[in-house]
Amino acid sequence: MPKPKRCWLMKSEAECYSIDDLARDKVTPWEGVRNFQARNFMKEMSVGDVVLFYHSNLKPSGIVGIGEVVTPAHPDASAMRKGDEHFDPRSTYEKPIWECVDVAFVRKLPRLVGLDEIKLHPKLRSMEVARRGSRLSISEVTREQCDTIEALANRT
Repeated sequence: MPKPKRCWLMKSEAECYSIDDLARDKVTPWEGVRNFQARNFMKEMSVGDVVLFYHSNLKPSGIVGIGEVVTPAHPDASAMRKGDEHFDPRSTYEKPIWECVDVAFVRKLPRLVGLDEIKLHPKLRSMEVARRGSRLSISEVTREQCDTIEALANRT
């Protein structure tokens, strides 16, 4: 029996990389993550895992789309590109410090599921993104939470 898909929340500032950018590009490497816990989450991801695409630093911030993990973790090329804002001279292809997965666009949600709504919903308020001071750009989401987000987004 196949392993059930896991669900992840991945944050991006809309002015840096938005759900519309992912829709245009179809697939993108989730490069530039420089937090060890978030990097380790990407190393745990499997092809086919669901991604909740979250726009951060907006009024309101929230989940705006769905993506899918389409590659296993691999070296984050931005860490090796001199001049890139995410360059890390300690990281090499032979011994990468930073890794990423590739994420494909699946769809935009019919409406944003905002942070305030997440914090108030009994099934969602335990999500990492709802915790005070949470700065983690990637977090695991339970299947029930993922399904709840999709149901809320479809209520118009």
